[in-house]
Amino acid sequence: MATETAATLTERPSTDGLHQQLFIDGEWEPAADGGTYEITDPGTGATIGAVARGGEQDAARAVAAARRAFDEGGWPLLTPRERGRILLAAAALMREHAEELAQLESLDVGKPITFSRIVDAPTAAETFEYYGSLAAGIEGAARPVGADTLSYTRREPYGVVAAITPFNFPMILSATKVAPALAAGNTVVHKPAEETPMSALRVAELLQEAGVPAGVYNLVTGGPEAGAALVRDRRVDMVAFTGSTAVGREVARLGGETLKRVMVELGGKSANIVFADADLEGAIQTAIQAVVFNTGQFCLAGSRLLIQRPIYDQVVAGISAALPHVPVGDPFAPDTVIGPMAGPKHVAKVNSFVDAAIAEGVEAVGRDRELPSEGQYVAPTLLPGVSPSASYVQQEIFGPVIAAMPFDTEEEAVALANSTDYGLAAGLQTADLRRAHRTAAALRAGIVWVNTWGRMDVAVPFGGYNQSGYGRENGPEGLDEYLHTKSIVVAL
Repeated sequence: MATETAATLTERPSTDGLHQQLFIDGEWEPAADGGTYEITDPGTGATIGAVARGGEQDAARAVAAARRAFDEGGWPLLTPRERGRILLAAAALMREHAEELAQLESLDVGKPITFSRIVDAPTAAETFEYYGSLAAGIEGAARPVGADTLSYTRREPYGVVAAITPFNFPMILSATKVAPALAAGNTVVHKPAEETPMSALRVAELLQEAGVPAGVYNLVTGGPEAGAALVRDRRVDMVAFTGSTAVGREVARLGGETLKRVMVELGGKSANIVFADADLEGAIQTAIQAVVFNTGQFCLAGSRLLIQRPIYDQVVAGISAALPHVPVGDPFAPDTVIGPMAGPKHVAKVNSFVDAAIAEGVEAVGRDRELPSEGQYVAPTLLPGVSPSASYVQQEIFGPVIAAMPFDTEEEAVALANSTDYGLAAGLQTADLRRAHRTAAALRAGIVWVNTWGRMDVAVPFGGYNQSGYGRENGPEGLDEYLHTKSIVVAL
């Protein structure tokens, strides 16, 4: 992070030849009303494709196909090993086409190509590999209840799953839903984020090539009306949603009308606690990484930085010196760390929070740096000395903005960390192993990092406390979310 760049624009990949229609019952077809909408490159504002705008009628057709595939098709009747082999074939195709998928992700979202290559594309493939392998372990258990009775359990799929995924990690957060849902024997209707559907379109092609039967995986692109139609549809048995807390509340409300299973992974306002005994240089680098990764469009971002008072000035000075030099620029330049935001509304939201802080007299360190003239960019910014109750401290900004504040004691740090409506992630930097375990246990968050930030693995579950949602993704727990447990009792 030692140099600043504003790279010249590099050549963009082409989306020619990519299906840009709806994928329903194994066929590519236009929206019922013929509607389309344009997808733009956030790095340039140029149009990169026009995809089908699915609506209520299209969502209903996709659900009907998924319902038939579950009720009349053979997918849930395959052995878990057979389903697993198909998912492993899909993973192999995703690895074969990893560069293409990475380029689509960067083109669509604006994330730096280096990250798409080393994080997004490989992690999506690994998720299909993991659940393709884990499927073989789906089994019930005998439960002794008496000499004349046989009791046992079965793990069964729910049925039709509506997977509604966000714009910031389209491939990864689609894989964390689609792969375990299919491994469990469910059928899926996938509604990707309106702004970023391109990688989902390509993955749909690869799933079909891998042998996923018609109707087992369906893809409906479009706006909120398509997603709402899926949640309301009585033929949908489960909804898996990732997105904002506000939309998640509405998903939970609509799902509750038909009492379907709903799993929601929502917003975060995660605290990163730096104790005075921490490795200072490492803590500064971790604090920056925790908020600039994916241009801050990261529900697990460490956007609240809590620094123990004896080292507060040193950490703030270190971040203030380094942050203006974090490379910002074209996502297809290999040294870019911060690319463009996904769209203008996201830029406006981030800027509104920083403007509010400035209006309250807070210094916005790094805000005045020069940015690329084309595209949707914001400057990585530090807001030091903020009030814990300020709006930009309590609400999710979803951009590369750090709000820093001091604390004195371990108890005060935990209280500050837990003082939001969210509980998705947290972190702490310390050399004291006893403090690390003690503090991690006290933090109300679904995942806690110690002396690092953002390390994820498909085997490690994550999910929220409080208004960050409920349910878990990744790990065996991620597969369990898509399985019923049925008890069978037989008189002998």
